[in-house]
Amino acid sequence: MSKLKCHHSTIDINFSSVSFSSGMHTSISEILKEKSLKPSRRSLPCLAQSQTHPINLNHFLSVPLSPEPKPEVEGLSQSISTSWKILTLARTKTYCTSGTLKDGKDHFVEESEVSTCEARADESFLLQKPVTRAKLEARTDSGKNPTASSGLFFRDGKKRIDYILVYKKSSPQVEKRCTFEKNLRAEGLMLEKEPSLTNNDIMFVKVHATWDTLCKYAEQMNIRMPFRKKCYFTDWKSKTLGSRFHLRCRQIKSWLPRNPMKLDKEALPDLEETDCYTAPFSRARMHHFTINNRETFFSNSTRSRIVHHVLQRTKYEDGKSKMGINRLLGNSTYEAAFPPHEGGYKSRHSIKTHGAQNHRHLLYERWARWGMWYKYQPLDLIRRYFGEKIGLYFAWLGWYTGMLIPAALVGVFVFLYGLLTMDASQISKEICEANTTIMCPMCEENCEPWTLSDSCVYAKVTYLFDNGGTVFFAIFMAIWATVFLEFWKRRRAELTYDWDLIDWEEEEEELRPQFEAKYSRMERVNPISGKPEPFQPFSDKLSRLMVSVSGIFFMISLVLTAVFAVVVFRLIAMEKFASFNWHFVKKNWQFATSGTGVCINFMIIMSLNVVYEKVAYLLTNLEHPRTESEWENSFALKMFLFQFVNLNSSTFYIAFFLGRFAGRPGKYNKLFSRWRLEECHPSGCLIDLCLQMGVIMFFKQIWNNFMELGYPLLQNWWSRRKMKKGGGGGQNVENKAQLPQWDKDWNLQPMNAHGLVDEYLEMVLQFGFTTIFVAAFPLAPLLALLNNIIEIRLDAYKFVTQWRRPMPARATDIGIWHGILEGIGVLAVITNAFVIAITSDYIPRFVYAFKYGPSLKTACYVNSSLSVFDMGELNNRNHSGYCRYRDYRAPPWNTVPYEFTLQFWHVLAARLAFIIVFEHLVFGIKSFIAYLIPDMPKDLCDRMRREKYLMQEMMYEAELEHLQKERKKNGKRYHHEWP
Repeated sequence: MSKLKCHHSTIDINFSSVSFSSGMHTSISEILKEKSLKPSRRSLPCLAQSQTHPINLNHFLSVPLSPEPKPEVEGLSQSISTSWKILTLARTKTYCTSGTLKDGKDHFVEESEVSTCEARADESFLLQKPVTRAKLEARTDSGKNPTASSGLFFRDGKKRIDYILVYKKSSPQVEKRCTFEKNLRAEGLMLEKEPSLTNNDIMFVKVHATWDTLCKYAEQMNIRMPFRKKCYFTDWKSKTLGSRFHLRCRQIKSWLPRNPMKLDKEALPDLEETDCYTAPFSRARMHHFTINNRETFFSNSTRSRIVHHVLQRTKYEDGKSKMGINRLLGNSTYEAAFPPHEGGYKSRHSIKTHGAQNHRHLLYERWARWGMWYKYQPLDLIRRYFGEKIGLYFAWLGWYTGMLIPAALVGVFVFLYGLLTMDASQISKEICEANTTIMCPMCEENCEPWTLSDSCVYAKVTYLFDNGGTVFFAIFMAIWATVFLEFWKRRRAELTYDWDLIDWEEEEEELRPQFEAKYSRMERVNPISGKPEPFQPFSDKLSRLMVSVSGIFFMISLVLTAVFAVVVFRLIAMEKFASFNWHFVKKNWQFATSGTGVCINFMIIMSLNVVYEKVAYLLTNLEHPRTESEWENSFALKMFLFQFVNLNSSTFYIAFFLGRFAGRPGKYNKLFSRWRLEECHPSGCLIDLCLQMGVIMFFKQIWNNFMELGYPLLQNWWSRRKMKKGGGGGQNVENKAQLPQWDKDWNLQPMNAHGLVDEYLEMVLQFGFTTIFVAAFPLAPLLALLNNIIEIRLDAYKFVTQWRRPMPARATDIGIWHGILEGIGVLAVITNAFVIAITSDYIPRFVYAFKYGPSLKTACYVNSSLSVFDMGELNNRNHSGYCRYRDYRAPPWNTVPYEFTLQFWHVLAARLAFIIVFEHLVFGIKSFIAYLIPDMPKDLCDRMRREKYLMQEMMYEAELEHLQKERKKNGKRYHHEWP
């Protein structure tokens, strides 16, 4: 008897849903007479299943929910007959549902009863062979609607899938899911469920937004839509030049060879009308807008954004905070939510002969393929497919890469200058010819005195990066960083204008679920929305911020501890390599010490990066940011601080501390009274800094590229392997092309949970490497350029082929990263001034050339920079005589032995003076350039003001013309004045 009751209730519910109108029509003739059908506010029965849904019932649920605004009578009668057939089929099976009964109340079945009843209901269906099931689905999708088989439409082949929700049928959150889906239908969305072909426990919910729903929320969200073609005005310059001049210029331009970097516009399809005036969409003034086709008026990204807006604001339980798809994803009600890709990215036919199948295929062929590495990026197409936020990231990355070209060329010229003049360098000659200059031992036990000429190769390599072009290149890169940021502001202004983001204001963000759960008991009125919302007291916010700052300082101290450990290793390795039995290692102990120290430091850096990400995540959650953008900015700032200190702390040690506190022979400073502090080579410490930067920058870029592409490739390969073997309990799918699009997208990797933070972070850290210590490593811009050429196509390939399609989000700039880049630009000027003044030998050589060189004609610079020590003062009796060491100290036969000479104080004064002059000069040039370059081009300002004026005129004329036509049509008198 219980089964029969369940059966009859299901039939009654289905029958009530067939009526699908507020007046509850009783006959089919009344339905056919109605011209415009409104979507029903009454929800359909929500199947709370733990097994696979019958396909026919799912098809029945999708048909009568919300028909098109103007359906044809023939199509409507066909859908009704289909519904009656499904009703007849439903009588032969028993389905236990939880939904709206006749009395209008919502009843939910207990979990145990649901699972038991559904197990019986689906038993006969699950026992079917996979072949039969495949044939049934093929039969459903075939026929008059071949587009439905691609997985982009509902089964009727007409309703476009705007969003995909994924849940497990074994999930216990049935009641929340049913209420949520019922409310989605009430909001005007149409849902259709589909079981996965690869996993029997996975169910897909396809979401479609009707025309009325799109118009309603487009008006609420102030989405700007085109309403008339732009008419550009000609200024006085173009009038004076005349049309003949323009024709002659075009003719000459056509004779020139085509730019190979530009994309072939003939291969790109016509995108949405970007050459139109736009205005916030309004249903009352719908006649103003250019609506040629309702299906294409709203782009796919706009449709997905509207559906995401509805999903974020739909309730699943009674309560102020019980709403939104994010909370349902957090409590495992749904496994995933994403907009579908527009089809496959590969085709058997050539894109040149058959054209692109879809925008994803076009993006792959014209952007994501490695063969397109020298082409400009189709930013408009990227923005249309992925949204403005991701489009701005690739625009910034492309602009940064293009600006690296002149920096890399100048860096290469500086390096080539050092390479060509290396043999002619006076310092290298002096060191290579110093066969009689005996240097003091590097350690006090097993080390022997050595000849200065033994380090000839070391001195020549040092000159490559420490020559006369170093100062020029440091000034050039400081100015380059300013020009890069200032011109990016102009480029961003042009993009925001072209993408219609000038007047777009970010809507009030919803609160994070964690924030609401924590401060639900404390409320205050939001001054913007005027509604009460949870509030975080200042005392609580301050205490949490202090704990977070303390955690940041603790992690920074951990980094400094790791650097200290590397320093101790270098001291031990220096002693071991200097007293090594192998002559080759003993001769090149400087390279051996620096190389092993850099490799160990790199391994420590990569290990700590994993820890920092988790710590930054915990500290950010501890602060309880109010919105998602605040959480992302706080997390990004912590990640940047951690990784910047982690990458550059050892570099700062080598640049500014290595060899500064070593002492002198006979009175060396020792660490823990055991290890003697490391000294600089007679030719300087710059080669150690160069080696540190080169190794870390090269290997880190390789590792990042592998993790960005290799990890998703391995995961997707493993998913495809499981699919072929039927690991999820589904069918053995040999050909991936047989799967519908929702199954293909589900088996891809989701976009990073941190959004674009990791992408920006990698590039910003690289920008720091390129600018901060560029005086020590002029090839850094070249390495960055080569990496970015690969990075653009790697990220493009990842977004198009390896990741699910992210929600198209809007943005007007790159956020907090612009401020971080400006801070790096200021820090770069200071560090480069100190590198040239302290680390490089440029200032000592300069002082010697202008002060001591002319008076000491018989002396040389190397000889003047080395002091004398009496080895007889050492306890070691094996050594006797005099040896030299790098310092400006008096000889042992002086009245005050081993005191600093006058030359030391002259060099120190010159170094301090250079730092002050360099910083003031470069900062002055940077400020002057920033003043000269406006943030927005003047012609763009004029065009915006002109279009704003024309838009107001057009809106007035269009409204007046429409009202006059309406009055004339109704036979009423009309006037030319505004009504």
